[in-house]
Amino acid sequence: QLRVVQSGGGLVQPGGSLRLSCAASRITFDYYAIGWFRQAPGKEREGVSCISSNGGTTYYADSVKGRFTISRDKAKDTVYLQMNSLKPEDTAVYYCAADFAPGGSCSGNSPGRYEYWGQGTQVTVSS
Repeated sequence: QLRVVQSGGGLVQPGGSLRLSCAASRITFDYYAIGWFRQAPGKEREGVSCISSNGGTTYYADSVKGRFTISRDKAKDTVYLQMNSLKPEDTAVYYCAADFAPGGSCSGNSPGRYEYWGQGTQVTVSS
């Protein structure tokens, strides 16, 4: 069974950058679309970004377009979320998740599609 392991996150000042990592364990990510979601206190979980299994399709929420970049390194079986120009409203617990989707698409804002979830990591943007 696939296991999803997250790393990265932490405290950063507004305008700063962070990179989150999402690695596969036990089974390769090769046939999985990977999504990043976040949940702020008192708010629903929202889709941030996703990337298809072949890397050819990506999605970004309007709130992060132009600031966040999702990528995948097949050799390392890892997906990254590079977050630049961070804002206080980006503060949340971030989760990565995997959806078995060998067909080359990803569901950016449908958390119910994702079968395997990472443990979550806190991102705090504050001065």
